[in-house]
Amino acid sequence: MAEDAKFIVKENVLAITSQKGLATVSSAIFNGGAKRVKSILNVGVPQGYSDRSLHLDPMELITTSAAKLGITEDYLAMVTAANVQNYSLVSKKSDAFSVYVAATAGCQHGESSGEEMNVQEITGTINLIVLIDGNPTESCMVAAVITATEAKSAALRDLDVRSRYTGDSATGSITDSVTIASTGVGKTISLAGPASKLGKLVGSCTRAAVTQALLKQEPFWGNRTILDRLKERHLPIEKLAAEVSKLEGLAVTAEELTKILKSSPSALVSLLAAAKMDDDYTKNLLPTDFQNWNQITSSIGATEENYSDLQNYEAIDLPPFIKHTLISAIKNSVREP
Repeated sequence: MAEDAKFIVKENVLAITSQKGLATVSSAIFNGGAKRVKSILNVGVPQGYSDRSLHLDPMELITTSAAKLGITEDYLAMVTAANVQNYSLVSKKSDAFSVYVAATAGCQHGESSGEEMNVQEITGTINLIVLIDGNPTESCMVAAVITATEAKSAALRDLDVRSRYTGDSATGSITDSVTIASTGVGKTISLAGPASKLGKLVGSCTRAAVTQALLKQEPFWGNRTILDRLKERHLPIEKLAAEVSKLEGLAVTAEELTKILKSSPSALVSLLAAAKMDDDYTKNLLPTDFQNWNQITSSIGATEENYSDLQNYEAIDLPPFIKHTLISAIKNSVREP
């Protein structure tokens, strides 16, 4: 990596070490804050190691893991439930400095910051180590924390990762951590916002590293069906079938509805588009091209007026665009010979 920095992965520990030492700004559980250290550790929780054991005595795991690398002092440590062997390391260089981002990622407990959460267990975690082979000021390093965090959230948005708790677009997982480190070499760097020279490298490397690490740890994020993505929005096929079945004459089982949708690619595409429109509907983001939401729903051939003759229409507890698209798909399947 940098002249005096080494990147090490051994068993459940990923580390960056430097004999000269690194300036750091970190949210690490051990020795976080603004510190100077010789080692930065990302410690993976071994399989079978319980949440209770971790929270009762996190230092036991940290110190025994650090000892595997012969590290006993001058270090900080983050902890992750992801397998550190599934790390991603991405680097970019400019004329004045270099950036290295090591990421481990798991997001089965994705969340959307600011929402209500009832956390029962912890799986996953997105941990970032950003090494700047350059000389950023301390405030510049704090700005890099923000830029890296924004890039992490952008990577989750790219993969359409949803919150486990509400189905909203995820911004992270519940125990994420980030460490910014620098070698202190070269001219002083003052800016690390997303549009700055340093920020562009930090953002690009972080976005790529999080994406790669997440797909290594949890490959299913890159291999989901439309029905999978609806389920992540808290709209499983069982709920869709149960709600639509409230309409007289349109009762379907989950298996029957699955068959209808999978036999109609256009219906599946329309459902995903409807889900995205319902995201806007929930947040009251009515495009100014339209006077009201009914004008938009009419563009897909579905309005409440069209279904006013259907009994129990109002009882269907589904977002409006999903509701209309489902009814249209089922009615169209009935008309087919």
